[in-house]
Amino acid sequence: MEIENGTKSDLVLDSKFALIKAKLVKQLPLTLRWLALILTTTAAIGMGLNKQRKTAVVAIVGTKPISQTFTAEFQQTTAFVYFVVANALASFYNIMFVLLRTCFKGKENNLWIHILDLLIMVIVATGAAAATSMAELGKNGNVHARWNPICDKFGAFCLHGGMALIASFVGALDLLLLSILSLVALHRSVQGQELVSLSV
Repeated sequence: MEIENGTKSDLVLDSKFALIKAKLVKQLPLTLRWLALILTTTAAIGMGLNKQRKTAVVAIVGTKPISQTFTAEFQQTTAFVYFVVANALASFYNIMFVLLRTCFKGKENNLWIHILDLLIMVIVATGAAAATSMAELGKNGNVHARWNPICDKFGAFCLHGGMALIASFVGALDLLLLSILSLVALHRSVQGQELVSLSV
């Protein structure tokens, strides 16, 4: 009797565990989409509001110093502009998907959704890569081209830009996981349809 009760309790425990696992797997795409939305929005806003002014003495005429104010902002570099646009586009896409997810009920495995997910991931990744190349140039300069680094003068600008880059790269990784997950779901639905057609 105890063995039977033990077996029944094990089966109940296993079924509860399977139910919780199924719910978590079902919620995973939506969770990843929310995370991608937060990360890409953070990256777009972080770089979009990134601006620093610095006043420096550029010459001395007699005893009077002449100073000039320099400004570093994202609009001065096309790679940073592309970065902001790419992350803003990804944010817009994900917020629209989250808001309209009831319209996609039962169509989560649609091929066009997978293609759009993949396209958005590529746009975010290329934006982050382009901005990273400019950030590296700003940090280290280029001795051969005689371009001086600017991060020693505009430290806050470089720090905020670096944090935006980290958010964007994590967002791109999150979008990659979302794309892989959706491709696995598409593959399973295609296999299921093939099995149904073979049995008929």
